[in-house]
Amino acid sequence: MAFLARNLLTIARQPCLINSITNSMRSLSVTPRFCQQTKLEVLDNVQETKVTNEEQIECKNIFDKVNQQLAKNEEGRMFAVVHLCGKQFKVTDGDIIIVEGYWPPTIGDEIRLEKVMLAGANDFTLIGAPLLDSGLVDVKATIIEKTLSHTKTHFKKKRRKQYLRINFQRSPYTMIRINSIEVKQQVHKPSSHPLNENRIF
Repeated sequence: MAFLARNLLTIARQPCLINSITNSMRSLSVTPRFCQQTKLEVLDNVQETKVTNEEQIECKNIFDKVNQQLAKNEEGRMFAVVHLCGKQFKVTDGDIIIVEGYWPPTIGDEIRLEKVMLAGANDFTLIGAPLLDSGLVDVKATIIEKTLSHTKTHFKKKRRKQYLRINFQRSPYTMIRINSIEVKQQVHKPSSHPLNENRIF
């Protein structure tokens, strides 16, 4: 016991030994290397980029062109990327998408998809970080059918062990029709709606 305590004291006095021990233990650890945290390096030479007046004027002109298109309904056919039940779907007006798994809405329910990640038309694209402001883009949809998927067969067999299992599985499907995609506000103005933290759909 005294021998172990004496060795620990000598290791504690020499920081280079501690680093070598931690590195060797890290290589022996069960967690993969990409999960192990490395030391963060502080960068001193980071320079902040400032927006010049010319860039601000150019951005304002682009916002004005987009807002004029939206006011005159000249944007063309809109599309959007929505986040729904853990998956992303690129949708346009009249599209029918299938959500796999249990989902509470019933047939005939009209819903508003709030998690819009991207929306665009012929000449412009609005990109969220990661989501667009609530109330900026309105994606309305209707539940048209709730059904079951085709029968999936799970077959297991171990030879010479008299082991054979056949299971059949059908998972619930929900079919959704996209009714409309509209930009409700002017693009450059901040949203007047408070951010809804509990975005369900």
